[in-house]
Amino acid sequence: MIISRGSDACSRETGGDFRYWPYCDIAMRRRDFMKIFSGAAAGWPIAAGAQQRERMRRIGVLMNISADGSDAQGNLAVFLQALQQLGWTEGRNVQIETRSAAGDAAEIRRRAAELVASAPDVILSTGNAGVRPLLQETGIIPIVFNNVVDPIGAGFVATMARPGGNATGFLQFEYALSGKWLELLKEIAPRVTQVAVLRDPAVTSGIGQFAVIQSVAPLIGVDVSAISLHDASEIDRAVTAFARSPNGGLILTASALSIVHRELIIALAAQYKLPAVYPRRYFAASGGLISYGHDFAAQYRAAAGYVDRILKGEKPADLPVQAPTKYELVINLKTAKTLGLDIPARAFARADEVIE
Repeated sequence: MIISRGSDACSRETGGDFRYWPYCDIAMRRRDFMKIFSGAAAGWPIAAGAQQRERMRRIGVLMNISADGSDAQGNLAVFLQALQQLGWTEGRNVQIETRSAAGDAAEIRRRAAELVASAPDVILSTGNAGVRPLLQETGIIPIVFNNVVDPIGAGFVATMARPGGNATGFLQFEYALSGKWLELLKEIAPRVTQVAVLRDPAVTSGIGQFAVIQSVAPLIGVDVSAISLHDASEIDRAVTAFARSPNGGLILTASALSIVHRELIIALAAQYKLPAVYPRRYFAASGGLISYGHDFAAQYRAAAGYVDRILKGEKPADLPVQAPTKYELVINLKTAKTLGLDIPARAFARADEVIE
């Protein structure tokens, strides 16, 4: 005879005939199991839905150039492709929310506030101009930056090796590169003895880049002066006045405002036949004489790697800020011919790209 906790109930159900108690007990255990099973199964759709929602992550992107431009679209495409290679597909397990501001400081602040308010899992920000307002809005949401100059001087991170806060990412270049721009200008246009440096004096990177160029200038026999990038009419007046002196050249330093005013600056350089050096490839592609700067595509791919690591649980504070490993020299041969310049064979040999 099998005696169990259901014996009393079985006695009632079988009229006291103990011969049927074992079968009754098995039946009762089966009913108990089905109740538990049914209760658990009822919760499965909710649990499955919750897991599905957890798999969908959100990435905010703040760009300091117009999102409609070919440069921005190309950079974003590289970023998305790199994410996909790491297992993140837009619409399947990640959503991308993009904001752009085209270099306008007030608009960048507004867009940064919008992104933070939407509470993404991580934000990708391009350039110094976007990182500052984001950090003013949040000290919690992870931020991966690229194309940033001097993140320590700007107060974005504590150190390169241990950023220490909620932001980390990739340098556009180290300040020493600014001196290289002046050296390249003198090499390609040896007659240049006076150089106007267009920079944004309101940001630490603008001050730092100009300081390095000033330190190099006496070593190669060049006098330098500064032109502010704040206002288009001011740029026009200043470059026009500068062009009245002989043997002049231009250096455009890296900043959000250099992107905003790039067409004007390239046009002024052409109008007054001023040899000019630019910090990014698309300046040379748009008619500028030469550009020397880091590989943008490589940096967007690297940024995707940091976003992936953060989404998988790592913290920005523990991910070191990295400097570029490669810089590209681009020469616009058509512009050189227009300026009457013969590009030295050594510069040609070093060029990563020559635009005919």
